[in-house]
Amino acid sequence: MFRMIRAAYLAAALVVGSGVAHAADQWITPTQDELKMTSFPQAPGASAVILNYDELTEDGLHMFSAYVRIKILNEEGRKNADYELVQYHGNDGWYWNIDDVQGRTIHPDGTIIPYTGKPYEKVIEKTKENKYTAKVVTLPDVTVGSIIELHYKKRWDDNWYTFPRWDVQGGLYVQKAHYVWKPSTRELYFSDGKNNTRISWTPILPKGTEIKQTQLPGVNGNNGQIIFELNAKDIPAVVEEDYMPPMKSNSYRVMFYYLSYKSADEFWQSEGKKWSKDIDKFAEPSGAVRSFTTETIAGATTQDDKLKKIYAAVMAMDNTDFTRARTASEDKANGLKAVKSADDVLARKRGSSDDLAGLFLAMAKAAGMKAYGMAVVRRDDRIFLPGWLSFSQLDDLVAIVVVDGKEQFFDPGMKYVPYGHLDWKHTYAGGIRQTDQGVKVAELPGESYKYSQVQRVADLKLDETGKATGVGVFTFMGAPAVRWRQRATRTDETELNRDLKDAVEAMLPAGMEAEVTKIEQLYDYEKPLKVALKVSGPVGVATSKRMILPGDIYESRAKAAFPHEKRELPVYFNYEVWERDAVRYVLPAGMKVESAPGTTQDKILDSMLYDISSQQVTNTITVRRNLARNGLIYPVTDYPTIRTFYNKLQAKDQENVVLQPAPAATASGASN
Repeated sequence: MFRMIRAAYLAAALVVGSGVAHAADQWITPTQDELKMTSFPQAPGASAVILNYDELTEDGLHMFSAYVRIKILNEEGRKNADYELVQYHGNDGWYWNIDDVQGRTIHPDGTIIPYTGKPYEKVIEKTKENKYTAKVVTLPDVTVGSIIELHYKKRWDDNWYTFPRWDVQGGLYVQKAHYVWKPSTRELYFSDGKNNTRISWTPILPKGTEIKQTQLPGVNGNNGQIIFELNAKDIPAVVEEDYMPPMKSNSYRVMFYYLSYKSADEFWQSEGKKWSKDIDKFAEPSGAVRSFTTETIAGATTQDDKLKKIYAAVMAMDNTDFTRARTASEDKANGLKAVKSADDVLARKRGSSDDLAGLFLAMAKAAGMKAYGMAVVRRDDRIFLPGWLSFSQLDDLVAIVVVDGKEQFFDPGMKYVPYGHLDWKHTYAGGIRQTDQGVKVAELPGESYKYSQVQRVADLKLDETGKATGVGVFTFMGAPAVRWRQRATRTDETELNRDLKDAVEAMLPAGMEAEVTKIEQLYDYEKPLKVALKVSGPVGVATSKRMILPGDIYESRAKAAFPHEKRELPVYFNYEVWERDAVRYVLPAGMKVESAPGTTQDKILDSMLYDISSQQVTNTITVRRNLARNGLIYPVTDYPTIRTFYNKLQAKDQENVVLQPAPAATASGASN
């Protein structure tokens, strides 16, 4: 029977919680120190630690076996007793099942409680193409101080082979871990019929932790079994810090794959050539695309004007990644075949993000412009690793068009991204792109802080008790506007208003309420998004002699951005941004300003600028605040500087406006 290779891309999701694994079926007898353990010096404050973790992938048996042994250190750690072991069945014949589930709980006094239950099965996702289920396991009578153990096996069809992914680092500290892979000794073929049994791998491991490769003696002239093995110890839990780089780019892991290439450059050139050919085929302008393009650009005289019209036409189509993808049966009922070209997208007037990007490329070419595709990662999820020889890390298609002799970058697959800009997830994102000379690894450009702005204005009238009524106006531009517009496509008006209300009330002083009264230009992605709100509630604290108000009501409840003195990871922001606030108080009769935030300016690293000031005019005071950040990632060595900067500005943000009664007016004369 025909043999194929399929990647077990869900290997990292097999166990929920701190799920990990073992190759043998033998339980480990705990030591007295392990039973009595109440904390773990190498992981202070940890809720649990993994004492042993083992996994074995054995191609000859089409089996993955797993074992985990965890010490529970506090109440939070008890959640590690719950597991969902994922199973999969696809219409193409590929499947994996979970069986031979065993477990036990050992109390601190040595009492052993075996798992005697039967895992119940629940459906996670079911479509006509595939079905995901999970065997749900809860280990018995788990208390603080318990040691829990779990064995299970995963088996797949005899006609399919896989390669493992070793996720060495996860949510818990790992004391000892052991990984083994025994690849098939048979001749294997990909689903395209090509023979390829050369094994390659990309390791991201701590210093001193290495993969050991051995080969057993052959028999009767056949090659012996190759064995890959990894022993790891004292692996810290994945660090969780605010403003940190994407998790998938930080954790220790090993990615295996079957390849015949000798270098990363050779892989991207060769496989990229195939990808590029597919892009060109999809975006080849047909008669229908040319006709639609001619109609679309009618009246435009410059390349820029033509491309703006093309972009608007593609953006007006239904992006099914933000609404709802149609099933194959729905398309068939409407006489539509599978999408294989820009022509098919045009016929539907809808498509996925990549479909629409492909149509945009085709229309740009039909308008006589040079256009290239680029496959990129989503920077909120991962950073592109050229040394990881896999297209699976590339998520989206972006368009590059030569306009009046200069390359410009476009994101027609990302709903509501303005013309000539990129979704923030794609700025500075790496990937591969087409060029006239072939395919090359490249990185997309970024955006200026002036593109992404949030303007927050409040105009409030105070009464003598410190309550305020008035209006707030939020203006979003760039990335913040795209975020809210994309959210609007996935919800209704009522829920969107509630989300906006909740977001604003989370900034305001406790007790203040907000109500959305108007949203302007919600779907006009080339213009700023404006949200008007009615704001009311207690803003000030009144004493017998004074009234104390927050200087900037939108920062009154802000938490310290960098509270910790030390940091392990670089500081990583999603996008450059410019925050601009203006809060105006109309004072109650008989009150005057005693003190207000003084003018302050601060700048660091040539990329962060902060200023705050206040201005009094008759019976009003206005506090203005600006924070501009024109950088994305800062090394750990810059952390003390950044922390000091943010501590200073947040202290200024918390400064108050203090009011006191105005002195009584002196009579200028007496009447008879």
